[in-house]
Amino acid sequence: MTDPGHLFSERLCGIVGREALTERLSDEFVFADLGADAVRPLVGFDDLNALLAACAPEPPRLRLHRDGSPVPVERYTEAGTASRAARRVVRPEALYRELREGASLVLDGLDRMHPPVAAAADDLMRLVRERVQANMYLIWGESRGFDTHWDDHDTVIVQVEGTKHWQVHGPGSRTHPMKDDVDHAHTPPRDADGGLQIVWEGVLRPGQVLHVPRGWWHTVTGTGDVSLHLTFGFTRATGVDWAQALVRRLVEEEGFRRDLPRFADPDVRRKHRRELAARLAELAEEADLDGFLAERDARFPRRTSFSLPWTVDGEPPGPGARVEFVPILPPPLVREDGKVALSVGGRRYRLPAEAGEVLGVLAERRSLTVAELAEAAGTAPGRAAEVVSVLARHHLALIR
Repeated sequence: MTDPGHLFSERLCGIVGREALTERLSDEFVFADLGADAVRPLVGFDDLNALLAACAPEPPRLRLHRDGSPVPVERYTEAGTASRAARRVVRPEALYRELREGASLVLDGLDRMHPPVAAAADDLMRLVRERVQANMYLIWGESRGFDTHWDDHDTVIVQVEGTKHWQVHGPGSRTHPMKDDVDHAHTPPRDADGGLQIVWEGVLRPGQVLHVPRGWWHTVTGTGDVSLHLTFGFTRATGVDWAQALVRRLVEEEGFRRDLPRFADPDVRRKHRRELAARLAELAEEADLDGFLAERDARFPRRTSFSLPWTVDGEPPGPGARVEFVPILPPPLVREDGKVALSVGGRRYRLPAEAGEVLGVLAERRSLTVAELAEAAGTAPGRAAEVVSVLARHHLALIR
């Protein structure tokens, strides 16, 4: 079986090549067969049953669709309370009935509930350097949950249980459509006879994977069997994001903070516009893409996790304690004024210079014992434990 933490960066890249999921990402359709054993550790029906019982997800996080339309929540939930707050509670017998009648169950954010799926999502994030969310889709029979459609984000589809029939049609009349767009009336691609174009068609089986780029139309239906698949979705940075970051910088400019000369002579207004345009062009020239992407990485979120009791009682971990690196993306370490600095989740940290070696090893290896960390960093075990304690208090490391 494959470690979920290397499902994409090692197993998938080993089959299709790293360039397919980096340089050619979002432009090309990808199909690969990883084998059922590779995806079996992600999630199974025992896991799903336990998650539904323990986490009790409610709409819209858990929802049902049938034939392209949402199933009314009243058909499978009832009013309830949790800590005296009103909520919707899924009724098992009603859920079973809707699934038997052809509804598709969608569970959003499975990576926030189930560690193996979180590990796979984190692995994909380190590969594509974008935020990833994993949703689960479950259906029986030959029905469909959704009509022919396109997604406003890139997707990696992983078939886990059963089979599902896919038709991938390709990009439609508007290339690179966005969620916040001015045109949502575009249409799927057609062949010479007016039928839907088919780029790829097949039945996905356990262990098989698709990458469907943003804006590519597709049709998905059941095969009469059960089907459980995961969709790992992510939205890549665009020129619009770069421009919005540039606009946010304009509040630092006095000329842009000034009122527009609405009631001045036309010549005055034209001069003011030319001054704004000239300064905007200067700032755009300064705002290189590398800097924008580096700043975006520095704001990359980390998963919420806790290291009790270590972070409260102050006791340093022993040599056998396992340490895990919290940041999803390895941040650049900058030496300055006898300190080592790094930015994670939009916050900047400055730590003693000797923490740099420990941080460097931990960022590369991601998980190892205190003893292993001390040896790899060339640091005394006691001192490595002290550094780990500081990192844990700042939510940069976990202690298990």
